[in-house]
Amino acid sequence: MKKNIVLIFIVANFAACQSAENKNSDIKKDSTDTTAVATIMVPNTTCYRYIHDKDTVYLKLEKFPNVVTGKLVYNFFEKDGNTGDIDGKLQGDTLIADYTFMSEGQTSVRQVAFIVNDNMATEGNGDMVEKDGKMIFKNNATLDFSKGLQLNKIDCPVE
Repeated sequence: MKKNIVLIFIVANFAACQSAENKNSDIKKDSTDTTAVATIMVPNTTCYRYIHDKDTVYLKLEKFPNVVTGKLVYNFFEKDGNTGDIDGKLQGDTLIADYTFMSEGQTSVRQVAFIVNDNMATEGNGDMVEKDGKMIFKNNATLDFSKGLQLNKIDCPVE
């Protein structure tokens, strides 16, 4: 009889240990690692400049996988200059971006378009309409790049 009680006790302990191990392994399988890993994305930065007589245009593009940001500066002789930021997307070699700039003490937003390649950025022009407080192109498919300013690639200045 004592042998049976000892045997039952050993089997019960063994079963309890197996059950506890299974529960712990289930917990390990179900738990998820909540440690966040930050990834820093370094943009591909390219700069372009147009100079003609006393007129200059400067464009700095910072290309990320899904978005293009940067800076755009227009300085035309005897006109108010515009300096601002762009935020847009490349569709093939065509950049369509919102240009948020200051002119005459007022902030404005309008779309800009450029065909961008390794050596040049060519500005596009087209009919515009106002929508939600900003000027946008009426139809991107009809943009004309044949008469746009041609900005040549330059080394980006140290800022």
